[in-house]
Amino acid sequence: MHTIIHPLSPSDRSPAAEPASTPAFRQPVYDCQERRDAMKLVVYVPGVDASGVEVEARGADLTVTARKTHVVRVNWQALHLEGAQRDYQLRLRLGSSFDYAAMQAEIRQGVLTVTLPKRQPASAPARLRRVA
Repeated sequence: MHTIIHPLSPSDRSPAAEPASTPAFRQPVYDCQERRDAMKLVVYVPGVDASGVEVEARGADLTVTARKTHVVRVNWQALHLEGAQRDYQLRLRLGSSFDYAAMQAEIRQGVLTVTLPKRQPASAPARLRRVA
């Protein structure tokens, strides 16, 4: 006995069955190193130069967007490399204990290093001494 399976027409398919479109960004590999006075964030973004990096702090969140230089060659043909050529975006919730205005960033050979100094704690109120 043979089974015949009829393909579903586009109107019969549910929206959940549709393949998801590829996101515009991919998350890079990163490493956080906490130090006594600062936090060092190392983000690996191969193929990105300094003009393609954007670091933004909003509240307690840090967003690093790194865009590759896209060159279209004369003899270009699609080779399903679209996924490998996507830009990078990293979103981290770091908290409010860092001084985002004083952060420093440096990129060398596809390795972005962001240094976030910690905020200095407010001076503690003077302790009262009991003398008598």
